[in-house]
Amino acid sequence: MRSVLDLVGNTPMVALQRIPENPDVTIYAKLEGTNPGGSVKDRAAYGMIKGALDRGELRPGVKLVEATSGNTGIALAMIANLFNVEIEIVMPEDATRERVLTMEAFGAKVVLTPKEQSMEGAIDYAHAQVQKGGYHMLNQFANPDNYGMHYRTTGPEIWRDSQHGVTHFVSAMGTTGTIMGVSRFLKEVNPGVQIVGCQPTDGSRIPGIRKWQEAYLPKIFERQRVDRIMDISEEEARVMTNRLAREEAIFCGMSSGGAVAAAVRVARELSSGVIVCIICDRGDRYLSTDLFGS
Repeated sequence: MRSVLDLVGNTPMVALQRIPENPDVTIYAKLEGTNPGGSVKDRAAYGMIKGALDRGELRPGVKLVEATSGNTGIALAMIANLFNVEIEIVMPEDATRERVLTMEAFGAKVVLTPKEQSMEGAIDYAHAQVQKGGYHMLNQFANPDNYGMHYRTTGPEIWRDSQHGVTHFVSAMGTTGTIMGVSRFLKEVNPGVQIVGCQPTDGSRIPGIRKWQEAYLPKIFERQRVDRIMDISEEEARVMTNRLAREEAIFCGMSSGGAVAAAVRVARELSSGVIVCIICDRGDRYLSTDLFGS
């Protein structure tokens, strides 16, 4: 008998039809919003919770606590509930209302930290809870199970569904779990595949993409696994997100728009190629913002 957990992964990959400018380069979008929790973070959440249970780090009486900008929290709330694990999610107070309500619907306790402290403040709060005792933090920023799930699932799916033809992989960089895991796999099967990460330009706010302060740089991030890092402006990501909805019928968040904008830039430089980019989530997570305003 299948469960919701069996639906994590094996997401569809579709070729963009109208947005690509170079007819000799195919750009594929991997639609992670079709995961049961609505985002790519279902993969990492499943891997991290199962890993903690298998190792005995989660046991009766111990609660989970995790700092997140949103999608990871939804995935953790959904999957923790399936494993009967209590969870407390910590986010900056400017997180969208849809995210908070979704986590609460799955039974999670949600704590909002001052927006001025950004994600760093949420991380500090989560660490403080662990220090009190009775809490276990998965720490997606330093947990090998995060990128491990992408190594075991996302990377092989991309290789399979591109008929082994992928030449470039483009992904937003937040916790960096996706890009680290996919890079590991694709470089093993074809060292020539180019890995491109996206980060926001100075002053840009793009949910799901971060340019980390050195002290908070995710411990799972290994710079040598990314061939190129591209800076994406908030306006560029916003415009492409709206284009994806209107021209490709792909309804997603701004980090995905940023990744596609980067993919289009890369395609301009190529004589031929197959680019795969990650569409991290669904656009309904952002309806209370001005992302899709006319």
